[in-house]
Amino acid sequence: MKHIQVVAAIIVYNNCEILCMRRGPGRHDYLTGKYEFPGGKIEPGEEMPQALMRELKEEMELDLEIRAEDYYMTVNHIYPDFEITMHSFVCRVGDKQFVRKEHTDHKWLKVEELKGLDWAMADWPIVERIAAEGI
Repeated sequence: MKHIQVVAAIIVYNNCEILCMRRGPGRHDYLTGKYEFPGGKIEPGEEMPQALMRELKEEMELDLEIRAEDYYMTVNHIYPDFEITMHSFVCRVGDKQFVRKEHTDHKWLKVEELKGLDWAMADWPIVERIAAEGI
């Protein structure tokens, strides 16, 4: 089974709203339309923060400075077709402006609203921790 390493951004605005991105159609029906934290694959030779900065720039035209200290948690999840290890980072932003290139929708939600979305299973442990502890 294929195993991929990815990074994800928990993008927080004004210390109270979190960006939730909706996936478009893809090769895995069980992920189509699910919400997720934006990010992507780590390329060979990349450090996790650099990979996440690159992905956010490519997918959202978002320039953020991400450091190792912004690390939040790692999730391992086995989907029917592949295994994923997702390393997440908290990224605080001063405004809500970005360009949505790959996702079909997005929402800025308060912590208490996060569990109301249909999340991808690998993202769910992050949602649960945020809901329990805050951000």
